[in-house]
Amino acid sequence: MTQRRAFWRSIEAVHDVVYFSPEAKARYEATGLKGYWMGYVASRSAAVGTPSAGLVTALFHGFAPSLVARAVPDAWHMASREDVLEARLGLARDALAPALDDAGTDVAQVARELGQVVDGLDLAGRPLAAAHADLPAPDDDIGRLWHAATTIREYRGDCHVAVLTAAGLDGASANALAVAAGLVPDGQRTIRGWTEDQWDEAVGRLATRGWVDASGSLTETGRSARAQVEDTTDRVCAAGLDRRATGRAITVEDAVVDVARALERTGAVAYPNPTGVPRP
Repeated sequence: MTQRRAFWRSIEAVHDVVYFSPEAKARYEATGLKGYWMGYVASRSAAVGTPSAGLVTALFHGFAPSLVARAVPDAWHMASREDVLEARLGLARDALAPALDDAGTDVAQVARELGQVVDGLDLAGRPLAAAHADLPAPDDDIGRLWHAATTIREYRGDCHVAVLTAAGLDGASANALAVAAGLVPDGQRTIRGWTEDQWDEAVGRLATRGWVDASGSLTETGRSARAQVEDTTDRVCAAGLDRRATGRAITVEDAVVDVARALERTGAVAYPNPTGVPRP
C-alpha cells in the first residue's frame, strides 16, 4: 500500500525552507562560498562529503552538468564542509520557527516520530538519504525535525530519480516534462542550468515518445506517463518503509501537513516552485 501523497508533499515543504529563504545567499557567502547556486549545490551535497561535480550531477539528476561544475569542486576550497552544513541548518531553524508557532506544533513529538520513520527506511540504493541519515542529529527539537524531514525527503528523491531513469528520462527531459505538465515555473530551464539547445533536444525526445505535441504542450499520453512516474515513485517509497515506519508516517501525517500549510501562510514556501511538488 502506498503512503498518502500529502505526507510526502508536506515533507518536501519542510525540507525546502532552506532553498527559499531570502537569507540563503548571504548565509552561504558568509561561509566563503560565492552566490546562491554555489550555496545550494554545496549545502545539499555536503552530506556526502566533498563530492566531485560528476557525482553531484548524478545524485541531483535534474541539474545541468555545467551548472554543477560552476559550484564544485571550487566550493570545497572556499568554505569548510562543516560551516556549510551549519549555515544550512541555521536557515532551516530560522525559517521553520514561525511556521511551527503558527501551526501550534508539538515540535519535540513530531521530531521524535519523524526520527522513527527514518529509523525504518531501507536506504539501499538511496545515496543522498543515506548520507543525510549518517549526519549527527542536531541537539535542538527544530533541528532534529528538519534533519529527519530532510532525510525522508532525500529518500523519496532518490526513489524518484530511480523511477525517472528507469522510464528513460534524463535530467533535461524530466524538467521539460514537468514544465509541460504545469508543475514548475516556465523559467525552469534557466533555473536548472540547461541551454536552449539542450532544452529543445529534450522536448524533441518527449515529442518522439508522443508525450508532448509539436508545440511542446503535454499530450494525454504524456499526462498519463507523468502520473505513472508519480504512482511508481509512491510504490517504491512505500516498499522501503518497514511496518513501524509506515505506522509512524501515518500517525504524524496530519501534524506535518499542518506545518507545511503554515509554511505557505508565513511565506516560507510558495507554489508553484522549481521542485515541482504541489501543495499538500
